[in-house]
Amino acid sequence: MSTILSSVDQRTKLVGENRLELIMFKLGSRHTFALNVFKVREVITVPQLNQMPGSHSNLCGVTNYRGKSIPVIDLRQAIRLNNTEDYEPNNVIITEYNRSVQGFLIGQIMNIVNTSWTDIQPPPTTVGKNHYLTAITKVKIDKQEALVEIIDVEKVLSEIVHYDTSISEEVLDKEVQAALQGKKVLVVDDSSTARAQVRDTLVQLGVEVIEEKNGLNALKRLKAWADEGKDIEDEIVMMFTDAEMPEMDGYRLTAEVRDDPRMAHLFIALNTSLSGSFNEAMVKKVGCDRLISKFQPDLLVEVLQERMREVMSSSGK
Repeated sequence: MSTILSSVDQRTKLVGENRLELIMFKLGSRHTFALNVFKVREVITVPQLNQMPGSHSNLCGVTNYRGKSIPVIDLRQAIRLNNTEDYEPNNVIITEYNRSVQGFLIGQIMNIVNTSWTDIQPPPTTVGKNHYLTAITKVKIDKQEALVEIIDVEKVLSEIVHYDTSISEEVLDKEVQAALQGKKVLVVDDSSTARAQVRDTLVQLGVEVIEEKNGLNALKRLKAWADEGKDIEDEIVMMFTDAEMPEMDGYRLTAEVRDDPRMAHLFIALNTSLSGSFNEAMVKKVGCDRLISKFQPDLLVEVLQERMREVMSSSGK
C-alpha cells in the first residue's frame, strides 16, 4: 500500500504552486475523508497493537514502526462518528505532525488526488464549533462528484496531548517585552486549535493577535491596509502563517506578499506541523524569513522578540 504514495521529492515540487495531494479513505460511514499526503509517511495494514492501560480512550494501542514505538489513534472514535457494527478498520496511516510520528486507524483507502488549494474550501459554519474538519472539497469518485471532508488532525491530537502555552522565564527579554506592548501580530491558520495555541502564547507578551483562517483572507487584509495608504510594518510586527490552508496556502501567500512592493519586506515566519529536512529548502523557495515547527511556545516568542529587536534597532531605540 505504501507504493501509492509519491516520494517526498515529488511532493515538494508542489510547494509554491498552491497545490496539494489528498489521500482519501473511509471510516465506516457514507462520508469520504482525507489527509494531506505531504504529512503521510506510509500506509500499512493494521499491525499488532499493544494496549496501554490508563491511556486516552482514543488511543487503541502502540506498535513498533521502523524500530520505534508509536501511538495508534482510532480516527473514527477521535472525530466522534457513531459506532457501526460492520466497520472493521484494515489500514493505518503513518503520519508526521508537530515533530512526532503517529498512526491513524482507518478503513478502506480510496485513492490519491492532486488538486488545488483554490478548490479547497473552509467547512460550513453550520457544523458547529466542535467539528473536526479543517476543510472540504469535491472530487470525482467513480465518475460522480463526491464531497470529501479534510480532518483537522491538530484538533484530534490536541485532545490527546496537552499543549502547554507557558513560556520559559529565561526566554523572556524584559526590554523587548516592554516594547511589544500594544503591538500587533497577524496569525494565519485554518485550524482553530493551532490559532488558539499561538494566540494564547503571544498574548502573554502584551501583543494583540489578529487572526485569519486562510491565506486568501490574510492577503486581502494586507492589501486593504496597503490600499488605504498604511505602512504594513507599522500595522503589524510580523506574520505567522501555516503552510496548508484552504483557498490559498502559506507558500502562495508568502509569494504574493513578496511580489507586492508595498509589503515585500514584511517579516514572515512559517509555523507548520510539517516536519522533515526539506522544509528549509521550501522556506527559501518562497521567501519566508523563518521556519517554526509546531508547537513550540518558546520558539514562537524567540522569533517574535528577534523581530522586535530588528524593529527597535532600525528605529534607533
